[in-house]
Amino acid sequence: MAQGRVLVYGGKGALGSSVVNYLKKKSYWVGSIDLSVNEHADANVLVKSDASMPEQEEDVSAQVGVLLGEHKLDAIFCVAGGWAGGNAKKIVEPAEAMWKQSVWPSVITASLASKYLKEGGVVTLPGAQPALQGTPGMIGYGIAKAAVHQLTKSLAGENSGLPPSSTVLATLPITLDTPMNRKWMTSADFSTWTSLDFVSELFHKWLVGEQRPPSGSLVQLITKNNETDLVLA
Repeated sequence: MAQGRVLVYGGKGALGSSVVNYLKKKSYWVGSIDLSVNEHADANVLVKSDASMPEQEEDVSAQVGVLLGEHKLDAIFCVAGGWAGGNAKKIVEPAEAMWKQSVWPSVITASLASKYLKEGGVVTLPGAQPALQGTPGMIGYGIAKAAVHQLTKSLAGENSGLPPSSTVLATLPITLDTPMNRKWMTSADFSTWTSLDFVSELFHKWLVGEQRPPSGSLVQLITKNNETDLVLA
């Protein structure tokens, strides 16, 4: 008997895979939404990368509706995203890419939550701690993440369209300890990077109602000496 049902948007990426595996071990039914299949998930919803945002939402929502049937979700954890650098001299392509990789999945997650989340359910969206300030060397990334922060606040407000008593939170890491980040930043101080296991465990705590911050919170993940503190922005 499953403990409950959750979706992980971006479930094939490094963080998404970690979340899927962790929640599976906790006996949840876990569905993955991504561009490719996560073999460990209970079900997969594939996103058509060449479709517009309205087309993606319609297709993803239809697939999720079929998978769930009469059931509702306990949580949707959106961890989709990416990174791109570039200042104003190279802003257009990175901004477009970041919008598609961070904002589109977050907006579609909001739409899914309005239809399929239980009362009292949890939604997380992928913010970023650097986007609390200006990001002149990665403007496209910064504006996309700032939009996710704004969406989080809006969804937590009255008449947002989400089910009663639901909690919406944005996670704001500085750097996640992923294989790709280690590959590209070999000389970095890894003791300041947030582990994927920590985030997976955090999501599970919020799922079961432990240490859940107020809805609308932007939760900074501040890691020093391999210890991570949660600081509300």
